[in-house]
Amino acid sequence: MHTITCSFIGLGLIGGSIARALHEYFPNVKIKVFDKDIPSLSLAIKERVATSIYTEITSDLCDADYIFLCAPVAVNEDNLRTIAPMLKAHTIITDVGSVKTGIHKLIGELHLEKQFIGGHPMAGSERFGYANSKVNLLENAYYVLTPTTQVPEERVLELKEMISGIKALPLIIACSEHDYATAAISHLPHIIASSLVNLVKEADSEDGLMKTLAAGGFKDITRIASSSPVMWQQICLTNTDNIKALLERYIENLQHIRNELEEKDALALYNFFDQARIYRDSFSSTSRGPIMPSYTISIEIPDKAGALAEITVLLAKYNLSIKNMNIVHNREAEFGALTVEFYSREDMLKAVEVLQQDAFTTYLKKN
Repeated sequence: MHTITCSFIGLGLIGGSIARALHEYFPNVKIKVFDKDIPSLSLAIKERVATSIYTEITSDLCDADYIFLCAPVAVNEDNLRTIAPMLKAHTIITDVGSVKTGIHKLIGELHLEKQFIGGHPMAGSERFGYANSKVNLLENAYYVLTPTTQVPEERVLELKEMISGIKALPLIIACSEHDYATAAISHLPHIIASSLVNLVKEADSEDGLMKTLAAGGFKDITRIASSSPVMWQQICLTNTDNIKALLERYIENLQHIRNELEEKDALALYNFFDQARIYRDSFSSTSRGPIMPSYTISIEIPDKAGALAEITVLLAKYNLSIKNMNIVHNREAEFGALTVEFYSREDMLKAVEVLQQDAFTTYLKKN
């Protein structure tokens, strides 16, 4: 690809990871960065990811082939209004927000339909900020593009090639289709997970028995409830209609299950679980979605002094960093007494290899 200039308005986890990847895979790219966080700007310059940095949005910042809006949704819209009068005719605007309909509407109001390609890199982390961004955060992650009908096709193809060049998987769909799909596979699951956690909190005994026993399956299906409440508040306020429609369908499904329980309909209950199992097992494990995978294994360990240390020393020997470790006391839905989470799939698979060579029994956990 020819030399391009990319400006980033906001340099957090996602914006920083895109900038790092562009710097890594496109040596001739020029990267301009605006952010209010001075340490992030200083680090971007020190690491030579950024070519130039700005503490204010200026016409020079806006003189770029691509402008990436990488702030929270509401701030992106404010920034879009700010840059509109300063845009060059050749500039394409894109964003990284997880809800697309609202910004497309604003693009229409500003008459910028010929210069906008919506974007949503479907990856993330429980960490935030440029300091935690990674060059490979988007690797094998779907990167949804929602171009307007008026943007030139060659610019869409150029951005698609650029996304492929940073090892992500570009997927072009309509903004309305994107918002409905993410409401189903990301937004509603976060509501359900938080609702389950709150239900257990309210139903638990004074001595916290449920919290004590909560492990295995319950922790897996509610892991995403630990996400940022501010972010999910904003998502619920911007993708409200889609979430409401799917929530109503979900409630209807729960009511059907309740009726089948009351009627002790064995066949219906079996089909309910079997159909879910078959469909769930058909999911691809090679690409990431909006809910980040957990690279976790379970390990059988003997109840003896030094067993845990033996495992950690073995993993350290092969430079395999542990993200999280937990001894599982309730193993109704678990294999192994110890769960270990890694930062990448590669580290997880290497850990399985070295542990099995040392006679440890390990199990991969499905995502």
